[in-house]
Amino acid sequence: MSGIIGKKIGMTTIYENGKAIPCTLLEAGPCVVTQIRTEDKDGYKAIQLAFGEKKEKNTSKALQGHFKNASTTPKRKLIEFKEFEDQYTLGDTISVADIFAEGEFLDVTGKTKGRGFQGVVKRHGFGGVGQSTHGQHNRGRHPGSIGACSYPSRVFKGLRMGGRMGGNSVTIQNLVVLKVMADKNLIVISGSVPGPKNTIVTLHK
Repeated sequence: MSGIIGKKIGMTTIYENGKAIPCTLLEAGPCVVTQIRTEDKDGYKAIQLAFGEKKEKNTSKALQGHFKNASTTPKRKLIEFKEFEDQYTLGDTISVADIFAEGEFLDVTGKTKGRGFQGVVKRHGFGGVGQSTHGQHNRGRHPGSIGACSYPSRVFKGLRMGGRMGGNSVTIQNLVVLKVMADKNLIVISGSVPGPKNTIVTLHK
């Protein structure tokens, strides 16, 4: 199996050889196999995992039947993984200890914190127009000129300006597994992980 679904608990610190190592605590699994894609039926090969409990009244009838086929309760998140072993069957439970071991490297994908509408200084790292130059008044964080006048008489697409920031899918690569607590379905990895607390993340080898 190439990965598993988890939830970000928060950050903490581990001390090794007198050094403080920032790390992130994740609740990874247990995940249930809810569907197995095949070349003959679906055109590609993949396995679908489900994570997190969800109330039945908040689950559509179609998904209720989908989970019933896998003999499991309604789940919060469904994600497909294309690299897996063939020994898995519908309804199997996969834990974090089945996938990862201490000292291994992994990639974590999550959605970053939403920042709303932000200006060019925060969104793109602009320095601002300056202090009292060019006759500016209380416009230090404004973008300044955005294009010429007579030519090209327009603003080019892709110009860095203010706008919605955050809420993007980001992958952090080559994080080290520091500790695996199989009895509690917890995994401790080095470094930071995208998103706020309780956000859903995927862990890949």
